[in-house]
Amino acid sequence: MVQGIIAKPAVAMQNVASNLRFIIFLAQNIMDLKALLTPSRLLPTLCLFVLAVTRGSSAAEPEAVPDGPGRWSQARATEWYAKQPWLVGCNYLPSTAINQLEMFQQETFDPKVLDRELGFAEKLGFNSVRVFLHDLLWQQDQAGFLGRCEEFLKIADRHGIKVMFVLFDSCWHPQPKLGKQPAPLPHTHNSGWVQSPGIAALQEPQKFPHLREYVTGVVRHFARDPRVVVWDVWNEPDNFDGGAPKRPNLEPKNKPALVNALLPQVFAWAREGQPTQPLTSGVWRDSDVVTKLDDCKRIQLAHSDVISFHSYGDPPSLDKCLKNLTVYGRPLLCTEFMARPNGSVFEPHLAMMKDHKVAAYCWGFINGKSQTIYPWDSWTKTYSGPPPVWFHDLLEPDGTPFRQPEVDYIRRVTGKK
Repeated sequence: MVQGIIAKPAVAMQNVASNLRFIIFLAQNIMDLKALLTPSRLLPTLCLFVLAVTRGSSAAEPEAVPDGPGRWSQARATEWYAKQPWLVGCNYLPSTAINQLEMFQQETFDPKVLDRELGFAEKLGFNSVRVFLHDLLWQQDQAGFLGRCEEFLKIADRHGIKVMFVLFDSCWHPQPKLGKQPAPLPHTHNSGWVQSPGIAALQEPQKFPHLREYVTGVVRHFARDPRVVVWDVWNEPDNFDGGAPKRPNLEPKNKPALVNALLPQVFAWAREGQPTQPLTSGVWRDSDVVTKLDDCKRIQLAHSDVISFHSYGDPPSLDKCLKNLTVYGRPLLCTEFMARPNGSVFEPHLAMMKDHKVAAYCWGFINGKSQTIYPWDSWTKTYSGPPPVWFHDLLEPDGTPFRQPEVDYIRRVTGKK
């Protein structure tokens, strides 16, 4: 069975909605042209204008992708999504943790920090967070790890926040180790983040039976837990170590092929846990391209119950994703966006996604040990202090915003008073 393609009338209605939004925006502001031309309003105004006049083109015809085993039907995915609020939030790592291991290991798990920082998220109107787990935490202490996940979910639930757990991740350091985690490299983006599974397990997964046990066990434990909203089975599966300029030759060149062999199995392992929540894995490289798919993207789209994607580009770039990915006729979740120097910002991106009821998760939240206020190029370029424009993240650890107008805008869009 081939995935259905959304009817063109639905795309046309989205075009109308985008055009109406710009017209309403002009009507509300036409009496104050001076305000429209201020630096803080000029770029969003121009972006909305460009989108309004260009969005009439028809959506791209996608490459046909057969459904993977056990994949939800379009009807089931649509019915599930209709019951959800507009999901909006962030990729969350506490300011005191450098990576997934430090967040959840017993010695460094910090409920007080989690409670305080998720309280900040609640005040912004965020109702969901995306959180990365790690297979080594299961291997180390299954019961303790699940208990700490339970405690995290309790804290999030007190703040009205549902959680998307990420099971595997192919980004950054490919040789994760349990125990005390390294200190951050000065002024360097995500210097301590680690891959899951590590490269040794990826090369010979048959020697690491805990991988299947981890995926199935975690999913089964929370399979009917309403506090868990989505399972992201593998983040950017065919990506490489962004820190390779300073630690070369840690990954084989055939890593994408190794991932592509394991990724369908990971989906199957997750389905063995019989989750009531949908599974997904977000397309990330050329996310808007659906006419010619690479092998990894083909696997992701064939097995995902709901379509997730990453977008770190300007408004027209995001709009292409919103338009082109609708052809699969499934709910859309943007699980990563927001890199200010790249033009991926909250205004107008957040409102664009709300207009289409596309879930929106910015990358980063609290400026901390992850140091993602620094850009990706901090691995090849020397920084002596914080950049004048943060790359990611919203708040200082005490809750002070990087930009107050940005926070005010988020609250307006989420409806938080």
